[in-house]
Amino acid sequence: MKRVFYMGKFPSSVLKKYVFTRTGTRRDDVLVWPGEGIDVAVTSLEQDFVMVSHCDPIVGALHKIGWLAVHIACNDVATSGIEPRWILPTILLPEEWSEGMINEITRDIDHAAKELDVAVIGGHTGYGAGLLRPIVVITAIGIGKRDNFIISSNAKENDTVFITKGAGIEGTAILATDFKDVLLEKGVESETIEKAKRLMNEISVVHEALALAKKGVVHAMHDATRGGVAEALIELAVASGKTIEVWVDRIPVRKETEIFAKALRFDPLWMISSGTLVFTVPNNQKEVVKDILSNLGVIFAEIGNVKKGESKVIIHKKNKDEEITSTMPERDELARMWEIYPRVKK
Repeated sequence: MKRVFYMGKFPSSVLKKYVFTRTGTRRDDVLVWPGEGIDVAVTSLEQDFVMVSHCDPIVGALHKIGWLAVHIACNDVATSGIEPRWILPTILLPEEWSEGMINEITRDIDHAAKELDVAVIGGHTGYGAGLLRPIVVITAIGIGKRDNFIISSNAKENDTVFITKGAGIEGTAILATDFKDVLLEKGVESETIEKAKRLMNEISVVHEALALAKKGVVHAMHDATRGGVAEALIELAVASGKTIEVWVDRIPVRKETEIFAKALRFDPLWMISSGTLVFTVPNNQKEVVKDILSNLGVIFAEIGNVKKGESKVIIHKKNKDEEITSTMPERDELARMWEIYPRVKK
């Protein structure tokens, strides 16, 4: 029996000191460099085209990790308004690997790639001593016109802030799959757990992000991955140098997420939520946004606005407002659940 632990992220101070300051040669063809709240690189190509790329691992799930990895990496490319086209997976298996592991992961990668119409063009597959479970890392790439890409640092004063689908949807689905035993012990009904598993089908933002970008109605977009809606909001605020003000009672939370949050005592706003698109739009485009998302059948809500001021997020709550003044990539409620309830894998 081996314990399988969740993997964390470094705090902002460490990233600033050791990562963002060490980016090699300052090439002129790099248009968007690494930074807080920036999830994609943008590089210049010929004839006014750009390449958008992103790299992401799956560290918070045990099941369907190949499928998740493809969708989550492609989500970030899509939030730039550019369609993902190619992916390069890195698959690292435990020392005691089996053909069943590689079969399942590559099958799921192939499935997800076909869903999004992207091609697997390379990567790496192997195993490593000391690994306790498979790790999948995906690099996703897209190409588009230079004038069409969107960046998360472009939120504007007086923009309206929208989100789609609800807070914590990915984490809710992972809990339903990997923490079913704990939820049952806490009195959560099996029917609720089965419904929560189906939220996994909503973790792609590619179609809605590209539809919004095509109409030119969005200033900035962000997929609410680790740290959930709260971290996505502060990353947008820091990247754009603005204050974002939201109201908690306007943020959709699915019934299954509410039940899980009550049983396990977590905050849905800080729960990993790939599939929840957080974005800002000028006020004169709000009705266009609503039409686009309604036609796609995507749940959405207006939750706040962008203001001039220092980089921070103000979350208005019933009893006490929460003010977030810096990114906290190390904070995530799913990570906390893994610490409290370590999973065991045979």
